[in-house]
Amino acid sequence: VDPSGTVFFLFPRNLSKKYSPKRGSKEEFSNHQAFLDILNEMNDYAGQRELIAENMMINICIELTKYLQELKQERKMHLSEAKKAQQYLEGTYKQLDNSKKRFEREWREAEKAAQYAEKTDQDLNATKADVEKAKQQAHMRTHIAEECKNDYASQLQKYNKEQNQFYFTDMPLSFNRLQDMDERRIKKLAQGYVLFADTERHVMPIIGKCLEGITRAGTNVNERNDSVVLIEQHKSGFERPGDLEFEDYSQGINRASSDSSLGTPKGPLELLGKNKNKTFRLFNKKSKVGVAVCLCESLKRLQQKIDDISKELQKEIDQSEALGKMKDVYEKNPQMGDPASLAPQITQTAQNMERLRGELNKYESWLAEAGGRGDSIRYSTHSLNNNGAHNPNSPGAISDDTDSSQAIYTEFDDEFEEEELAAPIGQCTALYNFPGSSEGTISMQEGEVLFVVEEDKGDGWTRVRRNNGDEGYIPTSYATITLNK
Repeated sequence: VDPSGTVFFLFPRNLSKKYSPKRGSKEEFSNHQAFLDILNEMNDYAGQRELIAENMMINICIELTKYLQELKQERKMHLSEAKKAQQYLEGTYKQLDNSKKRFEREWREAEKAAQYAEKTDQDLNATKADVEKAKQQAHMRTHIAEECKNDYASQLQKYNKEQNQFYFTDMPLSFNRLQDMDERRIKKLAQGYVLFADTERHVMPIIGKCLEGITRAGTNVNERNDSVVLIEQHKSGFERPGDLEFEDYSQGINRASSDSSLGTPKGPLELLGKNKNKTFRLFNKKSKVGVAVCLCESLKRLQQKIDDISKELQKEIDQSEALGKMKDVYEKNPQMGDPASLAPQITQTAQNMERLRGELNKYESWLAEAGGRGDSIRYSTHSLNNNGAHNPNSPGAISDDTDSSQAIYTEFDDEFEEEELAAPIGQCTALYNFPGSSEGTISMQEGEVLFVVEEDKGDGWTRVRRNNGDEGYIPTSYATITLNK
């Protein structure tokens, strides 16, 4: 489980890489340290699982795959032999059937010839030659029928022998071979199961140590100490406001609030901006941290926020310029795209720029009120005593001297600075010719190598530079881009 509450069941190696802290970082919370310990244990655990997977692949999966191919060839051979025996038996039966039909046909012809000879012999009009011829024809047919009978008997005997060989010898032998092959397959699988168990059992002690480390990390969490550390990091040090005094308007008392009360609670930056010349309590009486430290930290945070917003605003400005150039290219070259399709992106970018400018103005005004950007903030040998009065002999107090030569923040006019060329972030090779006739684009020839100075921001254009310093945009799809790692 990570700090955000997400539960991970798979990919412990990726989990460890994703959430491991940067080098040199120091965790002060026990629950964070426990989570880092768990990540380390999960990394070791993942290593053992990878070892199991590697052993299974080499010793089990590869061997089983190879053995399976051998079994397929063997099974194919056994089935082929059985099929040949069956085809030979079927061929023998066809020969038997043909001899049987021939014997039947010749025997009928012999009977007809015998009946014709008998009829001719009884015929008074028939000559002796006709009778002899009929008798010879009947004798010849009878002889042929006898030969077919003998051939049929021989084929029948041969078929019965082949049928007996097929059902009592050939087929049982093929079935026995297939049975033996399947038994060897099952035995090989069983050996794989045992080998898998042995592989798991070999790493179980190390995995057990990893799980023990995870348990130990969980038991080392001290939620009470984490709360104290968090409070120490984020405590403000402000005193609680005092009670409001009763204002008797019947006696003509001023409507102003009592000096003993801070009135409506306000933030430290607002108090610092509006009460530069007044002494007030920013920290507890027993606090050893001066007012100057709190003010400096507040100014640093405000300045950091302003820098972040400025970076975001600059990105939106660059995006707006890129969209404008892309729109101009589309208007001059309609075949490359529809300019109307960029309207939603241009509108959204303009809204983002307006929002960021508003936030930037707000934070800059707060920084000006707190004494930043031109207001001089110096540390002197004055501090606040426990009664709120100045103590000239104690360190840590803030001086309100507005000598601009001692200012912490100084603004410079960027217009007078010489613009430096941005360092290339990669290279690209042109796939096609590009004329670069539109404003802001640059021409290129197929196979030309250029430097990439600004990658595609989602608008389909990439900014590149030649060796002579010429820069411009090219279509991203027209080149093969390789960014530096």
